[in-house]
Amino acid sequence: MSGASNTYAGDMTVRETWDLLASDPDAVLIDVRTTAEWAYVGLPDLSPLGKTVQAVSWVKFPDMSRNEAFIDEISAIQPKKTAPMIFLCRSGVRSIAAAEAATRAGYNRSYNVLEGFEGAPDADGHRGTVGGWKVAGLKWKQG
Repeated sequence: MSGASNTYAGDMTVRETWDLLASDPDAVLIDVRTTAEWAYVGLPDLSPLGKTVQAVSWVKFPDMSRNEAFIDEISAIQPKKTAPMIFLCRSGVRSIAAAEAATRAGYNRSYNVLEGFEGAPDADGHRGTVGGWKVAGLKWKQG
């Protein structure tokens, strides 16, 4: 884990994320993208770990307004404030905001997944070829 911020526990690579999810039964992966992204781009598949990714939008589609129920929703998923909460978005930006909010709510082991699900855009502006969950070869499913 690298680059811990003042406001959340730190950033993790996708491989570090997978390893923590595999080694800690309380660790939870929360995908903070929108319903449209989950439906059309896909979701991580944690079935080899006997887990399911938790889908809780940071912002609501289509107006992209902040999900005011976010903390209540993640608290319902994982009431243990000492458990690792790992946040994933498209590229690792919304997930930082989610990790910061979770930390403020008392989850002191809130992490951001670097590069997110799709990674940064390539030279042609396309995502999914440079980095992220999909490029790392981790399991995922679509639709």
